[in-house]
Amino acid sequence: MISASRPRTPLLCAIVAVLLLAGCSLKQDMAEQPKDRPLWPSDFFTDGRSARPLVENTVARGAVIEDEMAVGKESNAFPVPLNMELLERGESRYKIFCSPCHGLQGDGNGMVAMRGMKHPPSYHQDRLRQVPNGYVYDVITNGFGAMLSYSAQIPPRDRWAIVAYLRALQLSRNAKISDLPPDVREKVLHPPAEKKGEGAPGGKTE
Repeated sequence: MISASRPRTPLLCAIVAVLLLAGCSLKQDMAEQPKDRPLWPSDFFTDGRSARPLVENTVARGAVIEDEMAVGKESNAFPVPLNMELLERGESRYKIFCSPCHGLQGDGNGMVAMRGMKHPPSYHQDRLRQVPNGYVYDVITNGFGAMLSYSAQIPPRDRWAIVAYLRALQLSRNAKISDLPPDVREKVLHPPAEKKGEGAPGGKTE
């Protein structure tokens, strides 16, 4: 015979569980947030759509300049004037954004890579020397492999400045004597001999 004074623990637990489940099923803002997701219907607007149409003549931020600067990946076109100012800008942007991984010389030995990250390929290999300018611009814009997109950090004109500077880096290691202007070629082939005793005290020479 079971004593009437014995605690009915299982029954109490069952009652608590039922109350908890009932509380969870109640409509709450946290459980059923009053919000509309994209393409959800809505009876608030007369057109029955929750998403509002864009204001007439709306242009996405950056869309116009992106279209003006972008070229095909297979294109060698250069949509900005190529001059010393652009190269200097490209050098400064390259050192900030590219050199940590690619190295100051473009050989893939940047400080990030030297500390254990995967080494990117050298810009001086034949494959990357032969890729079109549009390919390099696209990689900066959209990323490639382990490299993320830099479209948010580098505006389009600066991307082209980096492309220009990268080409200068590649040329610095692979230029031919025949490609140099005649006066520069002469200096390379026949460097001027240093004057003996130049800078000696009293200006005397031997």
